[in-house]
Amino acid sequence: MSKENKLIPELRFPEFVKDGVWEEKELSDVCEITNGKANAQDHIEEGLYPLFDRSEIIKATNNYIFDCEAVIIPGEGMRFIPKYYEGKFNLHQRAYALKDFSCIGQFVYYSMFHRSNLISQKAVQSTVLSLRLPILQSFPIEIPSNPQEQQKIASCLSSLDELIAAHNDKLEVLKDHKKGLMQNLFPPANSSHCGPDPQSPRIPPYRFPEFEGDGEWSKKKLGDKEVAFIVSEKISINKLNIETYISTENMLPDFSGVSAASKLPATGNFTKFKIGDILISNIRPYLKKVWKSDKVGGASNDVIVFRSGTEVLNEFLEFILKNEKFINYVMDSAKGVKMPRGDKDSMLNYTVFIPSKIEQQKIASCLSALDALITAQSEKIEQLQQHKKGLIQGLFPKMIK
Repeated sequence: MSKENKLIPELRFPEFVKDGVWEEKELSDVCEITNGKANAQDHIEEGLYPLFDRSEIIKATNNYIFDCEAVIIPGEGMRFIPKYYEGKFNLHQRAYALKDFSCIGQFVYYSMFHRSNLISQKAVQSTVLSLRLPILQSFPIEIPSNPQEQQKIASCLSSLDELIAAHNDKLEVLKDHKKGLMQNLFPPANSSHCGPDPQSPRIPPYRFPEFEGDGEWSKKKLGDKEVAFIVSEKISINKLNIETYISTENMLPDFSGVSAASKLPATGNFTKFKIGDILISNIRPYLKKVWKSDKVGGASNDVIVFRSGTEVLNEFLEFILKNEKFINYVMDSAKGVKMPRGDKDSMLNYTVFIPSKIEQQKIASCLSALDALITAQSEKIEQLQQHKKGLIQGLFPKMIK
């Protein structure tokens, strides 16, 4: 083995620098590998124990067949991302449990996580990729001979995972807070009685103190000219680039913005949008691909461009269109099953309540500030994920197979 192919990681904790090369073994040398016996019908809601199967979502059951430390690997699918678990659990017959380790079990988990792409490459091609037991048994794994180094690597990465989980929890709290605000800062659109006063259905449940005496909001239709309209102006593709061309493919779900297009269409004219316009993907509205533009560009035919009218600020229109009530309304009238599409006429007929522009600005500023916190939190999680990716690449030897 040449020097550059020696099983030595690029990053190594100082106390192990002189410990020499890692050993290459087969997975069956360091653990027992077994599949489960459970079927899909064994899954129940609110079960006592986790039920691991081929999906990334952990299900539940009232029965368990294992009570141990284990690394769970799906036996079918497109991705073979392992899970680590300690305790009582059940296992689907098309999933595997690695257990009874002769080394640090959590180290094996991170090693398999690091090499999940190689697992996919070794899987048998069928309707979906299939991972057979002999493939796992002979799967290569590199291990430092010193158990303390194994534990140090596992502890380092598990601490980072705990930090990422804590930040994910904080992100969910922020999203739940925003959801609650959206429900309370706007009157319900399709209710004859809402808010604290049944006689004032156009007053939201919560109102900033300075507007409490301002009376009811105005009842309008989204398509009223003073509220909003759908833009029809066109722009040629030769005036766009990957940053200014927007299609449903490069709009991100859950109101997360847009990314650069992977490529541009060869020809065509597209809907011209400007700064402040609200773009909505008209395919699968439940994905919540809604974005307020911060540039001038062109949108594909599957994207609807809304522009605010004379009585509505575009900042306020953004949150009307990002409201769960509007998304649900669009889905109710969407056409198609596998790929539902929103109905433009139905959207324009959507009932909205509009306060004064000063109150609109206050509400929009509040929600925009919360959006900024959510974006910052999401970016922090992404940075931590990238840091973890770099750490794993450095803490394990470069793959030579």
